[in-house]
Amino acid sequence: MMPQATPGSSGYLELYPERKMTYFKNPYTLGVTAAAGIGGLLFGYDTGVISGALLYIKDDFDDVRKSSFLQETIVSMALAGAIIGAATGGWVNDVFGRKKAILSADVVFGLGSVVMAAAPDAYVLIFGRLLVGVGVGITSVTAPVYIAESSPSEIRGSLVSTYVLMITGGQFLSYLINLAFSQVTGTWRWMLGVAGLPAIIQFSVMLFLPESPRWLFLKNRKEEAISVLFNIYTYERLEDEVNYLTDVSEQEIYKRKNIRYMDVFRSKEIRIAFFVGGGLQAFLQFTGIGIVMNYTATIIQMAGFNSNQLAILLSLIVAGVNATGTVIGISLIDHVGRRKLALSSLSGATMGLAILSTGSYLHSSDSSNRIYGWIAIIGLAMYILFFTPGMGLVPWTVNSEIYPEEFRGVCGGMSATVNWICSVIMSESFLSVSDSVGLGGSFMILGVICVVAFFFVLFFVPETKGLTFEEVSLIWKKRARGKYYDTQTLLERGSQF
Repeated sequence: MMPQATPGSSGYLELYPERKMTYFKNPYTLGVTAAAGIGGLLFGYDTGVISGALLYIKDDFDDVRKSSFLQETIVSMALAGAIIGAATGGWVNDVFGRKKAILSADVVFGLGSVVMAAAPDAYVLIFGRLLVGVGVGITSVTAPVYIAESSPSEIRGSLVSTYVLMITGGQFLSYLINLAFSQVTGTWRWMLGVAGLPAIIQFSVMLFLPESPRWLFLKNRKEEAISVLFNIYTYERLEDEVNYLTDVSEQEIYKRKNIRYMDVFRSKEIRIAFFVGGGLQAFLQFTGIGIVMNYTATIIQMAGFNSNQLAILLSLIVAGVNATGTVIGISLIDHVGRRKLALSSLSGATMGLAILSTGSYLHSSDSSNRIYGWIAIIGLAMYILFFTPGMGLVPWTVNSEIYPEEFRGVCGGMSATVNWICSVIMSESFLSVSDSVGLGGSFMILGVICVVAFFFVLFFVPETKGLTFEEVSLIWKKRARGKYYDTQTLLERGSQF
């Protein structure tokens, strides 16, 4: 008798190993991933561009140059906007669909780019940063889910991770743009205004792409969903997948009719899932990646490299390391697994922060010795190289996988909101904390948080590699019900007869 496997389950690929390469070659799946991934490019560009632009904004606006608080606010206001976008993005996803959510994000992002480029003072600039942040926030909760729901589970991790690759690609592009416009009149205005172009491209492409098949099933638009699935799966698997999604969706439509934010905390298994997903997003920021990417050029100047152009050039090298680490992570995440990748990532990042902190302490004691500055730069690059393949990818990938469909939009929005709140806290306080305890002290604190994050992943984060959404939900049921899980499952099955 042939062994059985649910379509998309971890056993399915063992029966049909040749399918994986078929899915990777599917132009439709790759096209959807690339189009949605432009949202990651916007995310990354906005994160990276402010690092170099801030150096020139201080030159144009005296009040910004004299106030660390204004500098922190210009950086963090985009993150505050992202909180609004992420908080509302889950609702927009569930009601209007993934496609319309991405289109609305592009419109808001493009408008914000125009406002920033034309800003006559720091306060209008801050408002433009807020608008851009809203667009980024909506995209951050939408693009990974759209990609995940439009991908076979066998390659879902790799494809969702391309969203993070686009983030790092956007960061690298932003430093190239910063360097290109560093000698042009209106420097920072060009740097910030160019961000509108990817939004226009994504908006134009998304108009021709379909909605997520899973969302279409939930809205009882089965014929549309099947036409989309026909582009994703091989003919042999299509019928099984349609039957599978029909059964699952009928259950989920019934479950999600009255879903509210507070329902996340009423269900023990969803609480546990959100604790893991939200915790990963919190540690993603508290371990310092937002600070490093938002203030790269400033950190480099604080390490003793005072020239604006040199700081941007070294930032470009750091961004290149970031992009390289992401490519490494994408190649490993579906082989090594999410959990092991995160643990190894945090171990290496902790060592990098220790070197960065040491170099910063030595430079503060003897600023004339350039070697100490280079030690700090090496530590910074090492931190990025280890952090990006694991913790840079895993939180986004895991959050696209761990929630049941009826909670996916709500929990995805809530976990992304956690990310942005933590990011605001870090970005709004970094310069002030550095003024108080020094650059070395700031990175020592981040190193301690990395150790805490390591144990969080070790004890709480399950491995989701190759699992379907339903198989992942069983993990939370087992954790919520403990030793009584098997008994309760038998009772539930018995009640169906």
